[in-house]
Amino acid sequence: MKILAIDSSGLVASAAVLEDGLLLAEYTVNYKKTHSQTLLPMIDEISRMLELDLNSLDAIAVAGGPGSFTGLRIGSATAKGLGLALDKPLISVPTVDALAYNFCGTERLICPMMDARRSQVYTGLYRFRGEEFQVVLPQRAEGVEKMAERLNQMGESVILLGDGAAVYENRLKELLAVPWIMAPAHLNRQRAGAVGALAEKYFAEGRLQTAAEHRPEYLRMSQAERERAAREGKDAV
Repeated sequence: MKILAIDSSGLVASAAVLEDGLLLAEYTVNYKKTHSQTLLPMIDEISRMLELDLNSLDAIAVAGGPGSFTGLRIGSATAKGLGLALDKPLISVPTVDALAYNFCGTERLICPMMDARRSQVYTGLYRFRGEEFQVVLPQRAEGVEKMAERLNQMGESVILLGDGAAVYENRLKELLAVPWIMAPAHLNRQRAGAVGALAEKYFAEGRLQTAAEHRPEYLRMSQAERERAAREGKDAV
């Protein structure tokens, strides 16, 4: 089984190829470039270095959200375009789940946080029981203070990761009463390798979709939609 994985859900752009549980290549950039500039050249470079025939892929995995609205649309469009052109199925992997999967095997609670602005983060809670990956709290948009309250109620040592954890680190120091550590740099951001590793499990479970079916999961309105809702006197999420 061979999978091309893509993640452009946040500031990081990442592409990877996995085959039968082995990470063959991964290309990740987190430096002042738009994903429209980086994603396709990264895929092209990986394909060239691996002498990869894209027709040999079994599926294309993509970080399906939440995250940056623009980034998700670029990743979705790239995956859908490749899926349609190559007639390959897509595997949509929840972005926050894939972030948590960086810490496979840890005994600590895992709390990814992606900055969603307005003192909110895209977050969730996860743990491993041996090799079993468990979703304790499904991904959601949540206030930083509310999430810190949840963690304090859990009463467990926790790993924090993601750009949201970095943005709100000083506030979290004030709010958290449980032991916690910040993930190191090499595990602290989105990685297509983690998206692909989870996608291999989803593939085995038959969690596939066609390119035409795929839609990103935004979890909340875009800024433009919120502003329109405010003008119309509606509640914005």
